[in-house]
Amino acid sequence: MITVSSPGRINLIGEHIDYNDGFVLPAAIDKCINLSLKVNGHPSRCTVKSEGFSSILVADLNNLGKGTEGWHNYVLGVINEIQKLTDKLKGFDCAMRSRVPVGSGVSSSAALECGLAFGLNELFDLGLTKWELIKIGQRAEHNYVGTKCGIMDQFASVMGKKGHAMLLDCRSLDFEYIATELGDYRLLLVNTNVSHNLSTGEYNVRRAQCEKGLDILASRFNIDKTFRNVTQKMLEEAKAELGPLLFNRCSYVVEEIKRVQEAVKELKSGNLTKMGALMYQSHEGLSKKYEVSCAELDYLVELSNDEPEILGSRMMGGGFGGCTLNLIHKNAIEPFIQKAWGAYKKKFSIELSYFQTVPSQGTSIISNS
Repeated sequence: MITVSSPGRINLIGEHIDYNDGFVLPAAIDKCINLSLKVNGHPSRCTVKSEGFSSILVADLNNLGKGTEGWHNYVLGVINEIQKLTDKLKGFDCAMRSRVPVGSGVSSSAALECGLAFGLNELFDLGLTKWELIKIGQRAEHNYVGTKCGIMDQFASVMGKKGHAMLLDCRSLDFEYIATELGDYRLLLVNTNVSHNLSTGEYNVRRAQCEKGLDILASRFNIDKTFRNVTQKMLEEAKAELGPLLFNRCSYVVEEIKRVQEAVKELKSGNLTKMGALMYQSHEGLSKKYEVSCAELDYLVELSNDEPEILGSRMMGGGFGGCTLNLIHKNAIEPFIQKAWGAYKKKFSIELSYFQTVPSQGTSIISNS
């Protein structure tokens, strides 16, 4: 039996940019899914049990169908993608225990996909590289779940390094580890505990809108079809042709690509104040131009603006719920939570939850017996 630990992720800045050929700055976190896997001796029968769910997923490698519960398709999608690459998979049993908060925007789905792919790779000696495992997770979401996600979540879960964020070029897939030396500041996630059930559908809508806008820009300016070739000047010149909605979508993407590069410079130089300011700018773009925020997220970011000990705050993840990510002084955490908890409960009749996190190691084996 082997046991694998697979982490969720945060993204310091660069939301919705991975599928737009941009740069992102994610990190694996210390909230993980543990998966214990063993060969069961059956040629094709697989069982997967998740702590917290009463049902057990039973799958036949020779006849994979769609699942009956939400988490099933992440599992089945991974198995399906592995089977496209190798015929070495046999029957196995898997037990999962998750400490990754579901629905909080820290990508519990990628942790599940990458943990399972990593574990099966080790269990059956499939010889798949880390990049192949990352892409298996991404394709599982595309082909089985139906979310046309970028590469960031799976990349962060697999490639994470303790104490570091990662600057990933989503066009070339080159990446660089960036030390996250925050001094007396901490990364605090405050969970709205709402999900407006728009993230998957609207995620695909935003992707299609960006592709449409990019088609217009590439044709008008005779450039290769990538946002890396688009300038703000081009956007202004094509504003009428794009129309207000596509202009806003594309404008956010171009601005955010630049913001991520600026954020890396500030993080390297230790200028956390400027880093925090970029986080606020990022949220403004996500809320007003990309329109993937919600009233609850906007309220928490606005609330943080009144706190001098919070350098930056923004929504994180696909949007329409989930968490805000806050760069906050360690001594301000409890007072801010008390203030936010009461104000948020009064306004929305919902209780907040929160947790601190640190950049941590990526998917790895924690026991092999």
